Amino acid sequence: MPSRNTKFFSLILIIADFFVLLAAFTVAYIIRVQLDDRPLVNTVYALDYLSIALAILPLWIIVFASLGMYSSGIYNRRLMEWGRIIIGCVIGILIIIGWEYFTGKHFFPARLVAWYSLIGAALSVLLERELFRLIRSLAFRFGRGISRVLIVGNSEATHDIILALSTTHKSGYKIVAMTGPKRFIPQGLGITHFGSVEDAIRNIKTHSINTIIQTDLYDSEDRNQKILGAAQLNHIRYTFIPGEAGFYSGKNSVDVFLGYPMITVSQTPLVGWGAIVKRISDLLIILVFSPLWLPVFLLLCLFQKLFNPGPVLYNSRRLGLHDQMIDTYKFRSMKPELSGKDAAEIFRKMGREDLAVEYEKTRKIKNDPRITWFGRILRKTSLDEVPQLLNVIRGDMSIVGPRPILKEERKFYKDRAQLLFSVKPGITGLWQVSGRSNMSFEQRVDLELYYAQNWSFWLDVKIMFKTIGVVLFRKGAE
Repeated sequence: MPSRNTKFFSLILIIADFFVLLAAFTVAYIIRVQLDDRPLVNTVYALDYLSIALAILPLWIIVFASLGMYSSGIYNRRLMEWGRIIIGCVIGILIIIGWEYFTGKHFFPARLVAWYSLIGAALSVLLERELFRLIRSLAFRFGRGISRVLIVGNSEATHDIILALSTTHKSGYKIVAMTGPKRFIPQGLGITHFGSVEDAIRNIKTHSINTIIQTDLYDSEDRNQKILGAAQLNHIRYTFIPGEAGFYSGKNSVDVFLGYPMITVSQTPLVGWGAIVKRISDLLIILVFSPLWLPVFLLLCLFQKLFNPGPVLYNSRRLGLHDQMIDTYKFRSMKPELSGKDAAEIFRKMGREDLAVEYEKTRKIKNDPRITWFGRILRKTSLDEVPQLLNVIRGDMSIVGPRPILKEERKFYKDRAQLLFSVKPGITGLWQVSGRSNMSFEQRVDLELYYAQNWSFWLDVKIMFKTIGVVLFRKGAE
């Protein structure tokens, strides 16, 4: 969204949050004080209660703001927003309890009012935000609040950015023009192509453009300055998105060095405390859900013996943390005599050069002839990966992380492998929930790099929830 619209939307959210929280406090008071006949701990009259609430609620709004709940980056990240709403409400209640302690005055007439206020506030704000999300999507569909964008770039990232922003009702952006190689424009989007930057700049007002997105810098400093100057002259938004995947990190910092902007690209947050938190959360998840996955594991072992004679598990040597070899476990899905052998070589012996070429290009095969009928069921449902929970318990893998790769695949990662090997591989990951087998190898690597650089607990939670949907609807599984 344009910055002006974003600020207006944030202001509306602040006002809505204030009144929704006030309503939650009011309902909590009514339920416990007026509808519940049990005696109260403290006598707090309704007028005093509302007066104190009106004085304290601005602090809640400040807490919400400090958690980034009014920044544009949170609007399309539902799980992160939910988490911050709950955290903000807990902090808000603690502020009130602290106020009571230090002033000696009472705000809550009974302990249940505090619990009702906490639960009511969290649920009310969640519902309010979902309602605003729906309204914003509807506004985008009708062309309201949309940012009309000119894309400037010559890199492959240009095509990816156009595709990502093309769903206007979700992104709030409409790509109306582009300057750069015409092959980067997807078919059917009705985007105007300009042969030169100068032509594009001259038509900014003609196409009502209010945002310029540049994906790479030109060799000519004058040309780059001309693009930035056009944005300044027309009072429109300018954004530079580096085409190099290494810059796509939410942990990067921007500073000034000798008068020049300086971008510091950080290493993965999965070191130190990040690694400890991730390890503890992995073990807790496995322990909590053991009544679910253990019976499934034992039942599948039995089915393997009945329907897929041969070894139950398949042990594959893969590269793990710090480039060390690890043994990863899966339920065997291939014919016993073909497991563990080079895929391309097997396909060529079968006379299937087409499959050999496809495997060497994508490292994945559709309708793989090496797989048994029961193995195909295991793969389609992703149940073949259940034994990798043993790897997580052992500490070789994590529940979420980059895909563990074969040693011979390392050469395809080139100089990008080092960052991926600085984190543990995972059973599921960002690329698995973003297209899975339908994605190219390069796209998968880019997503894994993004995950390694931008890891957070909430990102893991989001990926795990999306994994459930991907498995249930079998999107891209092979």
